Amino acid sequence: MKGLDLCEQYFRAVGLPMLRRDFGKDIDRIAAGLVGDGSECFGFDDEISRDHDWGPGFCLWLESEDYERIGPQLQAALDALPPRFLGYGPRRSSRWGTGRIGVFETSRFYERFTGMKELPRDVNDWLWLPENSLAACTNGKVFWDPLGEFTRRRNALLAFYPEDVRLKKIASRCMTIGQAGQYNVPRCLRRGEWFAAQYAETKFCADVISLVFLLNRRYTPFYKWMHRAVKDLPILGLWAHGRIGDLIALTNLADKVDLIEAMCVGLIEELKRQGLTDHPGSFMADHGPEIVRRIGDERLRGLDVWIG
Repeated sequence: MKGLDLCEQYFRAVGLPMLRRDFGKDIDRIAAGLVGDGSECFGFDDEISRDHDWGPGFCLWLESEDYERIGPQLQAALDALPPRFLGYGPRRSSRWGTGRIGVFETSRFYERFTGMKELPRDVNDWLWLPENSLAACTNGKVFWDPLGEFTRRRNALLAFYPEDVRLKKIASRCMTIGQAGQYNVPRCLRRGEWFAAQYAETKFCADVISLVFLLNRRYTPFYKWMHRAVKDLPILGLWAHGRIGDLIALTNLADKVDLIEAMCVGLIEELKRQGLTDHPGSFMADHGPEIVRRIGDERLRGLDVWIG
């Protein structure tokens, strides 16, 4: 059983009856779900994942005034729930896995991932928010939210970066994809700099995945899940997943260089399909400045093309 399904069933069979019984007058102000760090929140958990921070449990989110009023009592009631469910459990928290479930103040929950208690206010706020953090605080599932405040914030983040920020990040990825893959991989290979070549290839792959997520208006998750997650995206997802797998498996150096070039051609075709560039060249870094010119915000447009 997937962890997210287990946790939702646990909430509906055990958690929700407790809320109705003990917090009936506040139940319409409580949100519940499982969102955040952990493979189960992305649906990527398996038997290996179950050795830590996995099992029956869920998050409860409260507005600040409600958290001050009933937060401790609600946490105590949550702690008293049976630790086993459907043959699974109890959860074993690792050193870095504490705080993934429990009672949270909504604004502080989002602050943990974005550094802000409120939603981003402008393009500058958005530009510096890490993609993997945004992926983590918008993943998983909300099981219950009559008040709708937690979901309001969630949906505002899921609406994705403002278009000017998306363009700035796409331009930056074009620069680093061209530099790492088309420029530095072959140069490092010719020099016999095997570590640098491997690092450049890995950087190329990671930034290709990030670009594909940006083209799909989706946030790139934690590096461990990037390659697995990209294949489910409708735009170039399966293509990128397969080409990167092929690239990693190649041992012939000339074939690696040829595949990198072919991948860049495919990416440029999609950039043109989305109307983001009309540059005729096949070097990715030539397209970065073209994309920047399409940014409406003057300050953002004036930043170095590599920033993003």
